Amino acid sequence: MSASEDRVGTLRRRGFILEFATLGWNVVGVGVLAVLALSASSVALAGFGLDSLIEIGASVVVIWELSGSGAERQHRALRLIGVAFVALALYLFVQSSVALVTQHHAHPGVGAIAWTALTALVMFALAGGKHRTGRGLGNPVLAMEARVTFIDGMLAVAVLVAVLVDAYLGWWWADALAGYLIVFYAAREARQIFIVNR
Repeated sequence: MSASEDRVGTLRRRGFILEFATLGWNVVGVGVLAVLALSASSVALAGFGLDSLIEIGASVVVIWELSGSGAERQHRALRLIGVAFVALALYLFVQSSVALVTQHHAHPGVGAIAWTALTALVMFALAGGKHRTGRGLGNPVLAMEARVTFIDGMLAVAVLVAVLVDAYLGWWWADALAGYLIVFYAAREARQIFIVNR
């Protein structure tokens, strides 16, 4: 085996490790966020839980893509990630709009604050690793999914801010506003994926 082949093998294994770590974190996160969203009655936390489901789907797609090769496989993988973002954007737009119209008040607690802060740190670390690995492999699917993970971290920060101002300043509308922020990013990423992946 040449040094180049050995390096590719090492990077591919690192890609698998990063994706399985993301997958594991988000599987746990869906359960945690479901409990937190229900107890807090929070649209932002529910939306973030759905974003974790999207991240699970994206990780499964990348693991599938890393297991094979070929442009067609990459093309299909990117489209699947794009479709997942569209579904998330549509759902959250409706939920956030209903929350604003009905003046829904969430009641977030310490658990929501701790989980979203920790998730932001984990997602930023994973995104950095995926970006470097995807670039090293020349793999556009892993590189795009690194952006998905980075956005997941940014959304965790947005939800954290919304939860904090809702809990401590009583700004009930911040929860729905964070939901709209997730809609914006999800729609933007979906558009970017479909433009690049024509």
